[in-house]
Amino acid sequence: MTYATFDQPAAENNVPKKNDDAAPLPGPVPGPGSMARLGRRSLTRGLSAVNGSVNGHSDAARHDFQRPQRRDRPAHQEALRPGARQETLREANLMLITEEIFASSEPLSRADLSIRTGMTRSTVSRLVDDLLSAGIVREGSPVAVHTRGRPAVPLTPARKTLAGLGVEVNVDFTAARALDLTGEVLAEEIIESDQRDSDPAEVLPAVGSMALRVAAEAEAQGARIIGTVLAIPGLVGHDERTLMRAPNLGWHGLDLVELLSQSQQEDSPGTFGGFVSAGNEAKLAALAVAQELTAAEGEEQTFIYVSAQMGVGSAVVIDGVVEAGPHGWAGEIGHVAVEPSGPQCGCGASGCLEVYAGKRALLQAAGLDPRASAEDLVGVIEWEDEAGQRARAAIERAGTALGVALSGAMNLVDVHEVVLGGEFGPLTDLLRPHIEHQLKQRVLAAEWASVRVRESGTGIAPAVSGGALRALRGVVDAPQHWIP
Repeated sequence: MTYATFDQPAAENNVPKKNDDAAPLPGPVPGPGSMARLGRRSLTRGLSAVNGSVNGHSDAARHDFQRPQRRDRPAHQEALRPGARQETLREANLMLITEEIFASSEPLSRADLSIRTGMTRSTVSRLVDDLLSAGIVREGSPVAVHTRGRPAVPLTPARKTLAGLGVEVNVDFTAARALDLTGEVLAEEIIESDQRDSDPAEVLPAVGSMALRVAAEAEAQGARIIGTVLAIPGLVGHDERTLMRAPNLGWHGLDLVELLSQSQQEDSPGTFGGFVSAGNEAKLAALAVAQELTAAEGEEQTFIYVSAQMGVGSAVVIDGVVEAGPHGWAGEIGHVAVEPSGPQCGCGASGCLEVYAGKRALLQAAGLDPRASAEDLVGVIEWEDEAGQRARAAIERAGTALGVALSGAMNLVDVHEVVLGGEFGPLTDLLRPHIEHQLKQRVLAAEWASVRVRESGTGIAPAVSGGALRALRGVVDAPQHWIP
């Protein structure tokens, strides 16, 4: 993948330091990691299959179907699957220790990590010391134990050391938010505005300036911005910087990173960190929802996330990982045809889900102003007059269309839980009966699968948090790059 990497002094932007005398590592900052939440239990369980010597055993049978197909012999001195070296073994162990700390619902001690990973206590201690010096984890107060030996020192993600910057441009607002490794919001700014058919050459630099203000506020608290991820409601290229098309914005064929970074000048108040990339708004929002639900329920979640802003976006999350497809374009449920002979959609096709369940279509069908909120619609539905009847009919129409589209998705991907976000969130209780009615009729496995439709509780602009988490994932995926 290609990322914009800014030529900034390594000691200031690329490598965190324990103190002013710590020497930074040379080299570029790695780009954002996988589309997975910060701490993932299933990844740590499968790490031994990738690096068989990490835990002293192999889990090859479980991952056999994931192996690459047989290829022709590579050219001389070119390794398609290089073997482990001493430094790669250390990197794998560092990643394993980091994942265990971030995935655990309770703080772990060095002894706990030794038991969980099978590493010796001395090896664990050396690796933990590296993570402490990098500002990735922190030590808590010693806790007395009921066995002989020293009190256990709990280890948790560090606060206000490294931070990710998430930015979003949507149809009716722009936003920026900085999160640290604990998920705490260090700074944020949200501005309501109408971006439909706007000029991206004006909007994106202005949004970049807003993001730099947020970054400066986070940096004033002692955090270091490691990178920035922009969320956009449209198709983003595999290079994670090119916007292919955003129908509701009226934008296409743009270098998002170049336009956003035009706001960074020598006198800018903050920094974007070591890289800037872009991603689809719904997928980044799903990443934030996966983090939230996993923390609440103590296990990784599998669900279809469906969000309404002006349009309808979605993402499939499997065990905490957003499955975006080979190009990153999976999840465009808003442009699935519900009724091929239906009204024309902004994408140019007809009968798309968006023309029945998108925010604009839903409010128009209910007879409300396009600037009204979901809460306004809920209030009108309670009326016992013609306006209330029209609002209830609009909800039934939208819920039925959602149920039809989601039925097809469930039959394809074998995921039977739906999480509604964005403008759909406050309408969940109203939409649920109509969605579930269609799911029970149309999902082939409905008789045996437990179907659930529930509301996301991530709050305003979850894609901004998802962008910050995506940036921070680079720390968990490659902690060795942050060690002084």
